[in-house]
Amino acid sequence: MRSDAVPPSVPGVVTRDGVVATARSIAAQQEDSGAIPWFSPTAGVPGHVDAWNHVEAAMALTSAGLRAESRRAYEWLRGVQRPDGSWPAKWVLGEVTEPGGESNHAAYVAVGVWHELLMTGDGDFARRMWPTVRRAVDFALGLQTRRGEIIWIRGEDGAPADHALLTGCSSIYQSLRCAVALAEHLGEHQPGWELAADQLGHVVAAHPEAFADKSRWSMDWYYPVLGGPVRGETAARRLAERWDTFVVPGLGCRCVSDQPWVTAAESCELVMALDAAGDRDRALELFASIQHLRHDDGSYWTGWQFEHRRHFPGDRSTYTAAAVVLAADALEGASPGSRLFKEIAGRPLGPCDASDPLACGCALVATARR
Repeated sequence: MRSDAVPPSVPGVVTRDGVVATARSIAAQQEDSGAIPWFSPTAGVPGHVDAWNHVEAAMALTSAGLRAESRRAYEWLRGVQRPDGSWPAKWVLGEVTEPGGESNHAAYVAVGVWHELLMTGDGDFARRMWPTVRRAVDFALGLQTRRGEIIWIRGEDGAPADHALLTGCSSIYQSLRCAVALAEHLGEHQPGWELAADQLGHVVAAHPEAFADKSRWSMDWYYPVLGGPVRGETAARRLAERWDTFVVPGLGCRCVSDQPWVTAAESCELVMALDAAGDRDRALELFASIQHLRHDDGSYWTGWQFEHRRHFPGDRSTYTAAAVVLAADALEGASPGSRLFKEIAGRPLGPCDASDPLACGCALVATARR
């Protein structure tokens, strides 16, 4: 196992000690079980836990050198996985409050385990987590339609929802690429997963009609770039189209287009999307702009309502701190896991052809044009 990893820094913006302090603000809110809630109880209101943000927080802990805390997080996740491969959408203080299983929550464990393997070289950990990853990915792919998009949730009664989400499917695309790489590393090749990823990536990039309209949310704007299906000139055009809608100069990226608040997590995800798309200068500028949300203890306020000039909501969330740490690592580009949003196992993320162009209708369109 590697022990020489150095926490990231971004010169002139945040130091290595500052990044470690941010990671420690996550660890300070970790529950005894190993679960990482959005925030610890504030004014009597506890934060909830979900598998996606829990994994993101674990990745940040590893990136900053807090390996023991990260492993506790993964062991908890492994222990509470359900037989069908999913996790409940929400827990509060250890109690399940929303039992439905979300596809992107399940799939994201593959990103976390692949990241942990890159960062630590710990093959034993990867092998121990492999059954968890396999069940989780199979659960997510059980919600894939013939066209290729993946339905966002399966309810407590086992019935799938009636729509897919662009942000979630963009994230699942990256998850599937990580899952394929992990499977190959362990000699457990899963060619069906690769075909599913190709079809999903194509649908994300070329079939907006496959997804519910969530264009109010900035995540639907940048996630196809962040997750990898959209790159190159198409990514540059996509980011330019709504830049002025979502980015507030000097403050950060809005969460939603019609409300006057910026959020550090969305801003940092956009930083990573910009960096992955080759726009490093704007990525650095945006990362610097959200430092007004940094607290003295290294944590970050979730958001800032710039008309009323107050923090909104009034918490310093773990997923926000995690996004800051991962963005710093991506910008520095020195750690083994820092290129996770650019390439997987040496293969660049990016556009892909449909594995079944007949299923999404592209083959029919091509035939008609001849």
